[in-house]
Amino acid sequence: MPATPTLPTARNLIDGVFTAAGADGIPMYDPATGEVIGHAPRGTRADIDAAVAAAKRAFPAWAATPAPKRAEILFRAARVMEERKDELARLVTREMGKVKLEAEGDVQEAIDMAYYMAGEGRRLFGATTPSELPNKFCLTLREPIGVCGLITPWNFPVAIPSWKSLPALVCGNTVVIKPSEETGGCATAYVECLMQAGLPPGVVNIVHGTGEVAGDALVRHPDVPVLSMTGSNETGRLVAQNAAPMLKHLHVELGGKNGIIVLDDADLDFAVQAILWSAYGTSGQRCTAGSRIIVQAGVHDALLEKLVAAAKTQRVGHGWSDDVNLGPVVRPAALEKIERYVKIGVEEDGATLACGGRRADVPAELAGGWYFEPTVFCDVTPTMRIAQEEIFGPVTALIRVQDLDEAIEVFNGTPYGLSGAIITRDFASMMKGMRALKSGIVYLHNGTIGAEVHLPFGGVKATGNGHREAGIAGIDFYSELKTVYIDYSGALQRAQID
Repeated sequence: MPATPTLPTARNLIDGVFTAAGADGIPMYDPATGEVIGHAPRGTRADIDAAVAAAKRAFPAWAATPAPKRAEILFRAARVMEERKDELARLVTREMGKVKLEAEGDVQEAIDMAYYMAGEGRRLFGATTPSELPNKFCLTLREPIGVCGLITPWNFPVAIPSWKSLPALVCGNTVVIKPSEETGGCATAYVECLMQAGLPPGVVNIVHGTGEVAGDALVRHPDVPVLSMTGSNETGRLVAQNAAPMLKHLHVELGGKNGIIVLDDADLDFAVQAILWSAYGTSGQRCTAGSRIIVQAGVHDALLEKLVAAAKTQRVGHGWSDDVNLGPVVRPAALEKIERYVKIGVEEDGATLACGGRRADVPAELAGGWYFEPTVFCDVTPTMRIAQEEIFGPVTALIRVQDLDEAIEVFNGTPYGLSGAIITRDFASMMKGMRALKSGIVYLHNGTIGAEVHLPFGGVKATGNGHREAGIAGIDFYSELKTVYIDYSGALQRAQID
């Protein structure tokens, strides 16, 4: 088992001051071994009040700071994260189990986002447009909104805090982050990088704690006009209900049940590689995971044979080991949920467990960790629970269809709509699928996972409430547009009348 160096642990940051967990801190675990590796502060409503008050005090000066100057700090933060990349990646593996390459990718995504949003500090474009009246000028400009409450998950413990906080900051807002209890050290190290880059006290704050206490206090706080949350559909609905009475500016990024369509003309060896990455990347713990493989009948059996053979070659173990493909899942409850869904799949009429389906065998020193084999179901019909509900583990299901039209119908037949993919050599099929899939993200000739920071990320239907993260969409969410009319005619002019 790779040696684990001493790494930062979870601390609150309020008004520029870091504080560690007290005696009643929340235990944090290494999912590779099951060992307690630290404690996160058990944030209270008073902690949230203090963090929001600090952010509110810092807001006027930060909003008045020229956007290019705000951007310079984000640029420096990118450089700090580059210098600390190995440390941050090891922390990701230690706290949530990602394999080394994916942990490094998680951190790189935050670095990329910092560079991208730093560039937006010299843009933050509004628009100018002609007036319908003479001697009148019309324009729009962007303004910050205020304190942003950001609730982040454990599966991208550095990347997702960056998706939410960096566009908010470059727009001139201040933030309070409530990270997942599982990955508090990652979130703490991320805000350390921001502070090291020169953010003024109070501009970014972090309060650890449970969703029921710290998260709920942030959602309901009257001085937090903006909320962005990534998590389960159940939590998203609760957040939306509790934020609604105050008409908060709300973004929720929720679940997915993503499909990869494989047509008869596909390169099956390539398709298998795309499926392995989509279904088993992050041990299936991604909202974009490819959990449904919708296969045209002519290649179904051949693809199944190749996929099962490839799944059996995947190595499960400690994420920092170079030869490991799948790390552990994040906690015992996640492991138990996966087991329940495998049992449901086995018991559903007609479905066949083709491989996997049990806890993985690992070396004795990892026996306390939470590992599950890469799992493939076949003979699955579109309405089965394993084809409709998000499992969030290394489990995928093959669904046989006759043609592209049926594949599109099956793909669209879930409550979700985050990511989809089509693997085919036929250009017309690609274009038809690109238009017809009800999904926020579509990959042509690839798998379902992977996003680039300059493009919008998010989904339709039960996957979210219509907003997007990253790219200009992130700027749109964290800023308000003000429309300005400048009339220099010297007379009263009335639009639509004069």
